[in-house]
Amino acid sequence: MIRSLRNLIRLLRVAHILARHGALEPLANALEAVGARSTFLDFAKLLFGRGRGSGRPGERLAAALAELGPAFIKLGQMLSTRTDLLGAQAAADLSTLQDRLPPFSSSIARATIEAELGRPISVLFASFDDRPVSAASIAQVHFAVLPVQPSIEGEPVEGARVTGEVAVKILRPGIEHAFRRDVDLLRWLAEIVEKTQPRLRRFRPIEAIESFARQVEFEMDLRLEAAAADELAHNFANDPTYRVPRIDWPRSARRVLTQERLTGIRMDDRAALLVAGQDIDQVLTRAAAIFFKQAFRDGFFHGDQHPGNMVVDEEGRIGAVDFGIMGRLDKQTRIYLADMLLGLLERDYRRLAQIHIAAGIVPETESRDMLAQALRAIAEPVFGRPLNEISFARLLGQLFQLAETFDMQVPPHLLLLQKNMLMAEGVSRQLNPDLNIWTLAQPLIEEWMRENRGPEARVAEAVESGVALMRRLPRLLTALEKAADRLADPKPPSSLAAPLGTPWWAWAALALALGAVLFR
Repeated sequence: MIRSLRNLIRLLRVAHILARHGALEPLANALEAVGARSTFLDFAKLLFGRGRGSGRPGERLAAALAELGPAFIKLGQMLSTRTDLLGAQAAADLSTLQDRLPPFSSSIARATIEAELGRPISVLFASFDDRPVSAASIAQVHFAVLPVQPSIEGEPVEGARVTGEVAVKILRPGIEHAFRRDVDLLRWLAEIVEKTQPRLRRFRPIEAIESFARQVEFEMDLRLEAAAADELAHNFANDPTYRVPRIDWPRSARRVLTQERLTGIRMDDRAALLVAGQDIDQVLTRAAAIFFKQAFRDGFFHGDQHPGNMVVDEEGRIGAVDFGIMGRLDKQTRIYLADMLLGLLERDYRRLAQIHIAAGIVPETESRDMLAQALRAIAEPVFGRPLNEISFARLLGQLFQLAETFDMQVPPHLLLLQKNMLMAEGVSRQLNPDLNIWTLAQPLIEEWMRENRGPEARVAEAVESGVALMRRLPRLLTALEKAADRLADPKPPSSLAAPLGTPWWAWAALALALGAVLFR
């Protein structure tokens, strides 16, 4: 009861801010578009009015979420991937939501660093700039310089040491409490939606909020962000085209992250890149290859690759920062994406429908013919355009918009991938509007498909499955023997002696299982 009352009071404040920005109407329209309705939104419009916000509905919603604070800014960024829920335009408007807040004082930043690391600032750094270079919803960043000869406990060996200029990320004071309060409100709302809005259950609101809560908890432990950066750096250790800042582990903790400072030109600043003598097409070729390697080769990709998080250095290398949001794609999901791309390129829509069903994206009960027809309706108009005008990210988003009609269950990381594809296409068109960035990665995509979807790959997959089955052989035979014993004598055995041999039918069952794996 106390929780409901607390969340209801908070919800009224949220509704008031939404109404002031004229953002209640877009939310109501989004619900109606998916066949649902909110009595509370109708009540809020009567209580607070419709508001007079300026701009498109998505822009008004973004402005309201920015005023509501950190948790709602992060929620807006998550919703920017849900073109199936909000529509393409509103999702695009939310993707521009700026994660910026007024900075907190440098005295608090210094106190946090000293409390977390257990040493004075003067010992940790040769100099520390009190002016933050950025202030976001969760943390802010200051530049600092390390001592010439660091000597704090836990300092790595000379070859792995971070030296010189660094960027120090510090969590906002009280941010954990603020997030948990608003996440509890969102969780409470999701529970109500699950109970009262059957048409919205396919969006799995409780699961979505729990995923959001886990992501926020991840971002509020800067050790996890450091680990993500370290993993990404390891994946690209031998790639001279991509830079991930090294982590200064002795100066990093749960609320403080110190890393190598990267310098360069913003990825989308065409004029500055040209002045610096950079080859625009070469930069885009490298960007496309990096995106492909992260998503397909490694299944681990930077989840927030907007231009502010990417720079190009003097040598033309692309550098990335801010690893709080990362995406993972398992092997089966990557294979699904590859098969879907092949089906699209071959314009084989029935095969494409089968791919969606086999991957579990669309239920078996749905009509393949109807799904193939819907896929044709989406894809054919795209293929009639010049290549430089085709947006594969938008095409993927339109496929996801079939969710309601065919009860699709789109994995959250696929939505995150699609959002980052949109960002990559946007940067590409700013730098060279006559180029389609995905054609630059085509040789890599074709090679990956040969290695993972060709005949040799299928044979290797079958052999791997057979080897895995052979490893399970002892347990399988034991289970079969126990089952045979129970069938032969349903009474408890009078002796604990092991069976003398494996029955013939157990070997036959095993042979059939192996044959099914090796010759499917």
